[in-house]
Amino acid sequence: MNTLALDPGPTETGWVIFGGGVVMHSGVVPNAEALERLQGDWSFYAHHLAIEMIASYGMPVGREVFETCVWIGRFMQVWKDPEAVELVYRKDVKMHLCGTPRAKDPNVRQAIIDLFPATGGGKCAQIGTKGQPGPLYGVSSHAWPALGVALTAQASRKAVPA
Repeated sequence: MNTLALDPGPTETGWVIFGGGVVMHSGVVPNAEALERLQGDWSFYAHHLAIEMIASYGMPVGREVFETCVWIGRFMQVWKDPEAVELVYRKDVKMHLCGTPRAKDPNVRQAIIDLFPATGGGKCAQIGTKGQPGPLYGVSSHAWPALGVALTAQASRKAVPA
């Protein structure tokens, strides 16, 4: 089952469509475009929607956090199947991929890279080059955290008995 995973922000969203151990598509788009694509082409490629959710750790937050929360709600509302939406917390991604909630973004990115075969060219064969792409070729920017969300969501669904 393909998963569409989102790393939302106040103005743009990283996204990845992941299924069968393969990154099918990924990118970063403005939030308004993500909203349109959730109602259109993304709904044809994925059955399940996983969104990175904001968590409170007792620290003051600013306007951007609240704007991101609004976008998360809008994304959930327009998805074709409300039962197929999962909110994934960043600490769960860190625990799943790195085994500690203290992991930083570079640690999470490297853990993701380590899960994939080194079949491409260049310095990092999992990413590869344009001439010799690896399985993670094209994943960049906010699509990395979205891929972490997809991997964590799929692992949590497999852990739940049917």
